[in-house]
Amino acid sequence: MAAAEEPARRHSSGTRGTGRRPADAESRRPAKKGPAWAMRTASEQLTELIGRPPESISALKPTNDGWEADVEVLELERVPDTTSVMATYRVTLDKEGDLVSYERTRRYTKGQIDRRG
Repeated sequence: MAAAEEPARRHSSGTRGTGRRPADAESRRPAKKGPAWAMRTASEQLTELIGRPPESISALKPTNDGWEADVEVLELERVPDTTSVMATYRVTLDKEGDLVSYERTRRYTKGQIDRRG
């Protein structure tokens, strides 16, 4: 019986009966401005400004005006890898996702253990 239903699903147009959106509807849907969106947006814009891709996002929090993220970036690659120089950048986004400010708050070697707190 499941095999008889399969052709009907493949040939159906639109979303009726499948519970899924057509692929073109996904691209027209506005992006949800949640934590994952904020992380991607902060990473992309910081990369554009400093020319280095982020290694990770170590902190993210919503603010009254948008989002604030701490982004970890490899600044200087060395051998061995544990001596490479990393930096933490604090990135501030407004509610629309536009980068308002960024600053480097910390530099450290990749193998360094954080002794704060």
